[in-house]
Amino acid sequence: MDTRMDHPGRHRRPLPTRTRFAFALVALFALAACGDGGRDYKPEPGADAQGHTAPTEATARANARVRDELPLADPGDFDAARRGLIARDSALQVKDDGEVVWDMPAYAFMEGEAPASVNPSLWRQGRLNNIHGLFEVTDGIYQLRGYDLSNMTLIEGDTGWIVVDPLTSRETASAAWDFAEQHLVDDKPITAVLFTHSHLDHFGGVQGLPLPEDVRVIAPAGFMDEASSENLMAGPAMGRRAVFMYGYNLARSPRGHVGSGLGKSPPAGRYGILEPTETVDHTGQTLTIDGVDFEFQYAPESEAPAEFTFYLPEHRAFCGAEIVSRNLHNVYTPRGAKVRDALKWSHYIGEAAELFGDRSEVLFNSHHWPVWGGDDIADFLTVQRDTYKYIHDQTLRMANQGHSPEEIAERLELPPSLRKAFHNRGYYGTVSHNAKAVYQRYFGWFDGNPANLNPLPPEPAAERYVEFMGGADAVVEKAQGSFDEGEYRWTAEVLNHVIFAQPDHEGARKLLAKAYDQLGYRAESGPWRDFYLTGAYELRHGSQGSAMDMKRAKGLLEQVPIERFLDTMATRLKGPDAEDTDLSINFHFTDLDQNHKLWIENAVLHHKRAPVDTEAVDVTMHMRRSFLLKLITREAGLKELIFSDELDVDGSRVKLLKFFSLLDSPDGEFNIVTP
Repeated sequence: MDTRMDHPGRHRRPLPTRTRFAFALVALFALAACGDGGRDYKPEPGADAQGHTAPTEATARANARVRDELPLADPGDFDAARRGLIARDSALQVKDDGEVVWDMPAYAFMEGEAPASVNPSLWRQGRLNNIHGLFEVTDGIYQLRGYDLSNMTLIEGDTGWIVVDPLTSRETASAAWDFAEQHLVDDKPITAVLFTHSHLDHFGGVQGLPLPEDVRVIAPAGFMDEASSENLMAGPAMGRRAVFMYGYNLARSPRGHVGSGLGKSPPAGRYGILEPTETVDHTGQTLTIDGVDFEFQYAPESEAPAEFTFYLPEHRAFCGAEIVSRNLHNVYTPRGAKVRDALKWSHYIGEAAELFGDRSEVLFNSHHWPVWGGDDIADFLTVQRDTYKYIHDQTLRMANQGHSPEEIAERLELPPSLRKAFHNRGYYGTVSHNAKAVYQRYFGWFDGNPANLNPLPPEPAAERYVEFMGGADAVVEKAQGSFDEGEYRWTAEVLNHVIFAQPDHEGARKLLAKAYDQLGYRAESGPWRDFYLTGAYELRHGSQGSAMDMKRAKGLLEQVPIERFLDTMATRLKGPDAEDTDLSINFHFTDLDQNHKLWIENAVLHHKRAPVDTEAVDVTMHMRRSFLLKLITREAGLKELIFSDELDVDGSRVKLLKFFSLLDSPDGEFNIVTP
C-alpha cells in the first residue's frame, strides 16, 4: 500500500491495520458525493426562482386543448373526495426535530383553473389529492388521507382499532394517529395492523404508532423478503432516480412539483417495519380480527410482489389495496423496480369483482378516495380490469406484427370506453411506459434490430452523432429552430447527444433545460412532469443527490435478515479486482448466535450460514448486529471503529483489509442528465 499523500514532500506513517480496515468498512456503506456538483447558473428573463422558464405559446395551446377535451368542471370526484369529512387540519405540517417532513400548506397555490404551466388534467388530480383530513368511509371504517402519499385506514373492532397501511414514515403515521385520537379514537388501543402489500408507503410508519406488545401484525406471504430486498440491493440507484420521479428538489409551485398523481409526494421522515405475526397465503382465507370478519384475496405479483385485498362482510366493504386506484398505475415504475405482470394484475381485479363486487356497497383503497354504490363499483373494477388487459393484449398483438417497443408505445391508445374515466387516466402510470413494460416482460430490452444488438454507449455515440451533424454549435442552432416550432421531444433528443458529447456546452444545456420545462408543463403524468422538470433543474444547478438516507431507514434495517445485507454486499464486489482472489471470512454475530461464512470464488462473493470455525477461514469478525447497523447508518465512524470494544478479530487483519478493499462504495449522486 502506498502511504504517501498526493502532495510532494509530505509523508505519513502507515495507518495501523485496524485503522485502514475501518476506512474500508465505512466506505462500504457510505454514499459518495460526486456527480455534476453545483453550477454558477444565471437565470433567464422570466424564469422562476429555480430557473424554470415561462410556458411557451405552443405549450399554452396544447394545455388549452386538454381543457377543451375533458369535462374538468364535473364536480363528482370532488364531492366524493370530500364525502364523510369529520375534521381537517388546514395547517397540516409534520416535523422531525424541526425539519419539515410533510407539508400540505405548500400546495395551497393549487386553486382555480390550471395555469398554462400545468396540464389541466393533472392540475385537477392534484387539487383532488389536496383534500385531506379524517373521513368516515362507512359505519366503523375511517380513513386519514393527505397525511402521506398513501392512506391510513382505521377499522373499529370490539375492543380497539385495526390499522390498515400505517403510511411511510414514523412522523406522518404518528401525526395521523394523534389527529384521529382527537376526533375519533377515544383511547381505544390498536389491536392489529395490516400491511396490504410490500411497498414502503404502506408499512414504513408502523413504528410511529402506540402498539401494544401483543399486537397482531398481518401481511401477505413473502412480505418481509420483498419489503427488504428491493430497498437494499438496488437502493442507491433507486434512491437517485426517485429524486427525479417525485420531484424531491422541485419547488411546490405552478412551475414545479404539483403532485405525483397517486398522491402528493413521499414524506422525508424515518421509516421502519415489523415482522408479521400472521400471513395470508391464499384467496378465500378468512380471519376474525378483534371481532371483525375478514375475507382475503391473495394477489402476489400484481402491483406489488406481495399483496392482498380483503372484504368485510359486516360492513359490505371491499379494500382493493393498490391493485386498483384512481389513476392508471405503473406496470413499470420510472424510479426502477421489477416489471409487473399486467395480465395477472387484470386477472386479480376481475377475480375481486366476482368475489366481492356484487356484495360491496363501498370500495376503499390504499390511495385516493372511495367509490360508493354497487353500480359505480362494478364499473370502476371493470374499467380498471380491462385497461391492464387491453395494454397487455394489444402490446403483444403489435409485437407479433413486428413493431418495436417504441413504435408500440407511440401507437397504442386506449379505446374511448376506457379512457373517458378520470380514474383511469395516466396521472401516475402511462400507456406508453406500460406498453414498453409488457414488451420487456416477454421479450426483454432487445427489439430484434441488429443495429441495437450492441450499440455504442451514450458518450462515444454522442460524440459521433454530433460530429456527423456538423458539430455542437450547428446542432444547437438547428435545435433552436425545432424548439421555436414547438418540437420539444425532438429538441430534447438531439440536444441530449450534444450534452453527452460536450457536457459543458452552455448553449445546449440552456436550450435542453427549456425543452424539458415545456415537456414537463404538458405532461399529464405527475412522475413524467417531475422527471422533466428535475432534469431541467439539474442541468441548471448540477446533481442534487439521492432520496436514500440510511439513517432514516434504521427502523427498517433493524428488522432485515442478515442474509439481505450479505446479498447487498455481494453486489458491491469489484469483480475485475477480485480475479484470482481466494479469501474467506466469518461474520459472527454474538447477540444472534449466528455465523455467516463469506468467501470469494471466481470473482463472486458467496455466503452461507455455518458454524464458527476460525481455522477454516482467513479471518473472523466477532460483533453484535447493532454494530453492523451503526456502520450502515454511519452512526459509527472511524473513531468508534478504532476504539470500539464491540468488534473482535481473529486471524489476518491484512486479509480483512483486502476483503473490504474489494467492495465498492455506492455513488448516491451519479449524473443522469449529463455524462
